[in-house]
Amino acid sequence: MARRVYLHIGAPKTGSTYVQNVLWNNCAALRDAGILLPGSAVAHDHAMADLREAPWRDSDVYWTWDRLAEKARSWPGDVIISNEGLGAATSAQAARAVQSLEAAEVHVIAAGRDLWRTFPSFWQQSIRARSGWRFGAFMRAVEEGRAEAFWNNHTAPRMLRRWGDLVPAQHRYLVTVPPPGAPRDLLWHRFAGILGIPDGLCELAEPTSNPSLGAAEIELLRRVNLALGDRYPLRTPYQKVVHRHLVDAVLKRRDGVPFGVGLDRADWVRELAEQQIKELQDYPCQIVGDLDDLRPSVMRQSISPDELDEQQLLQVAVETIVGMLGHADTLSQRPDGQPDNVNVLSRLRTRAAGGVKRRLRLATRREP
Repeated sequence: MARRVYLHIGAPKTGSTYVQNVLWNNCAALRDAGILLPGSAVAHDHAMADLREAPWRDSDVYWTWDRLAEKARSWPGDVIISNEGLGAATSAQAARAVQSLEAAEVHVIAAGRDLWRTFPSFWQQSIRARSGWRFGAFMRAVEEGRAEAFWNNHTAPRMLRRWGDLVPAQHRYLVTVPPPGAPRDLLWHRFAGILGIPDGLCELAEPTSNPSLGAAEIELLRRVNLALGDRYPLRTPYQKVVHRHLVDAVLKRRDGVPFGVGLDRADWVRELAEQQIKELQDYPCQIVGDLDDLRPSVMRQSISPDELDEQQLLQVAVETIVGMLGHADTLSQRPDGQPDNVNVLSRLRTRAAGGVKRRLRLATRREP
């Protein structure tokens, strides 16, 4: 029977990929120290989708939440279950998850990030999950109170209400994501302190990140999603085709221009941040980090994907096709069945991207 189970529930784009890669890259050392990561990262993802009864889940996968919970319960030490999609579970689904682990002492960990960075990351994640709405439409929905999915699925206060209320206050944690410029390993040390992982146990060298797409790249993906129609409606087929051959192989490897919230909304975002901080100050949980981290510290004017002209997007689309042709050529020269090695695709970065990047940067140079 497990002694303690730590549920790291998200939110997405709060450094979860970095933390998870450190955990999985060191799972053998952690196991030797008495800390189990049951199954695999894919198992955690499938179990999350099963728990949430997500419409895009694949019903024939092996790993369900019950199987993962059974694996966790059978371990005599501590257990870590980590998936940033867990935070979007409903109150009933969260209760089911905690009850399935009740033989152990359950701890809930949520992470929070400043809203200036969270707004564009949420929208990007929705596009990478097959959505087709424009960035401007999303921001207007937030302003008009029509974006409950954002607050429910991407912010710590509501996640903690649904999950944290199920465990004692001393077993609830909010980890704040450090501001830009902070030491890269600071976020890991905050998590490791909660989990009781001693310094030096895990190797932190160059964990894989989950890079954001640039303005033109994410807008191109949005339009591809719309053009797909009913094709690849489930998560796994979409990931195997669109993520594998377009996002991971080409778009992630381009040096795209960042996008974000315009400075015309800066005061509004600051006000929302203060409301969020006040809510967390009033919620009984352990703060790991500093609530000041939730105040936007770097607010610069940036381009919106909606502002790109058709010629810019056409150029990026052509360069992306060239990259995909190179990717296809690489796959055709491999022995059948050999897994992808995305590192060989680094040479596919198009030299023409530099000119597009410069043109997009010029488009951002306007008075706030």
